[in-house]
Amino acid sequence: MKPEKMTKTKLRVLLSFLMMSVCLFVACDDDDSDLDPIRKPTPTTNKAALITDEAKLEMIYSLSDLEIDKGRIYEMNYTADYKLDLALQYDIDGAESLTEFVKKELLDVSLGSKAALSYDAGCSAFACPDKQGKEFLMGRNFDFNHIVNGNRVMIPVIAVRTAPRGGKKSVSFVDGLFINYTSGFYTDGKSDLSMLMAMPYLMMDGINEDGFAISVLKLDGKPTLQQDPGKKKIFTTVAMRMLLDRASTVDQAISMLKEYNMCMDKDPRASYHFFMADAKGNYAIVEYVDSDIQVNPSKMEVLAGADTLRYVTNFYVSPTMKNTPYGSIESTHGKDRYNVLKESLKAQNYRLTEEQVMEILGKVYQGPKSEGSTGFTQWSEMINLSDKEVEMSILGEYNKTFEFEVD
Repeated sequence: MKPEKMTKTKLRVLLSFLMMSVCLFVACDDDDSDLDPIRKPTPTTNKAALITDEAKLEMIYSLSDLEIDKGRIYEMNYTADYKLDLALQYDIDGAESLTEFVKKELLDVSLGSKAALSYDAGCSAFACPDKQGKEFLMGRNFDFNHIVNGNRVMIPVIAVRTAPRGGKKSVSFVDGLFINYTSGFYTDGKSDLSMLMAMPYLMMDGINEDGFAISVLKLDGKPTLQQDPGKKKIFTTVAMRMLLDRASTVDQAISMLKEYNMCMDKDPRASYHFFMADAKGNYAIVEYVDSDIQVNPSKMEVLAGADTLRYVTNFYVSPTMKNTPYGSIESTHGKDRYNVLKESLKAQNYRLTEEQVMEILGKVYQGPKSEGSTGFTQWSEMINLSDKEVEMSILGEYNKTFEFEVD
C-alpha cells in the first residue's frame, strides 16, 4: 500500500551557515556561536552532571524535540570535538572499550562504572537509481525490538548533525536506548544527559555532504575479529564515524576499512555487515567471513556490481558463507524481507521513485505483532544520495515524514 504524504515536517539545518564559525567545529572555552535559527531548542530541567565545559553544555541543551513534546525523535547539532583521530588510535574493539573512551576523553567528570553503552541492529537496506537514472536512492529500515523484563521499551530516535574541522558534514541516526535513554528522556526530570557526548559513535546509519551513505545490519554467528599485525583495531560504529567524516565514495570507504582490524565486539552471538552507497550510483555489501563457523570471521569480502546485491537483510550473502547456517541457503533470519526486496526491485527493473522506496520499506516493516517478526521497525528512511536528503518515518507512521538535508 502506497504511503500518503499527508503531513511533512521540513527540517533543514543550513550547515553552510555553521561553516562560518570555526568554533562550532570543535568545542573551545570561548565558544559563543549561535545555534542555527531554524531549530528551536527544547527546554529541559534535566542535568548533565558529568559535564562542566560550557560549550558542551550549550550543545547538550540544544536538542530539539521534532514533535514538540512527544519525546520520540530529536535533533542535535554536535559541535564538540569528538576526537576521532584519538579514537582511531585507541584500539576500540567493542562496546566496553568504546564506553571507556567516552568516559575518559569526552566526559569532564569521572563516571566510574555507572554507565555503559550497548549496540545491536536488525534491519533491511537497498539502493537503486530513480526512474530517469539521474538520481541515486537508498532505502533503509532500522529494526530493533527492545524488550526489558517482558515489556517493550520505546526508544527516542536522535538525528545527530556533525561538521568536523577538516572533515565532511553529515547527519546520522542513533537509537537512544543504546545508552539507556527511553522516549521522553530529555525532559523526564530524571535522566542525566551527560552520555549525549557519545552520540557520534552510536549511529545505525547516516549520509554525508558528498552523498556517501552507510548502514549496519545484524548477522548471526561469531563476531568479526581481525588480527593483522601492524593494524589498529576499529569497532563497528567508530568505523562508520570515520567513513562518514572522510569518505566521498564507496571505493574510498572500502580502502579505508582495509587499513584497520575490524573488531565487532565480544558478544559471541552476533556480527554485522555494512551496506553502503554513494551519489555516483555505486553500492556494496561489506562482510567479514570464514567458512569455519567455529572461529571468528576475519576475511573481508566486498560484494557489488550486480542487481541481486542491491539489497540486504540479516544473513550473509557471501559465497564463502553460502553453505553455513548463517548463509543464504540455510539462514532464515530476514529471508522473508529479503525476498520482498528482491521481488519488489526486480518488478520495477531496479529503478524506483522516492515514493516507491518508502512504499517498499513499508512492505518489509516489522511491527510489534507482525507474523514471524524478529524486530520492530523503529525508523524508515528514503535517502536521496544525489540531493543529500533523508526522508524519515518512525514506527511505521508512513503518513508523517521528517526531512533532513546535508548542505
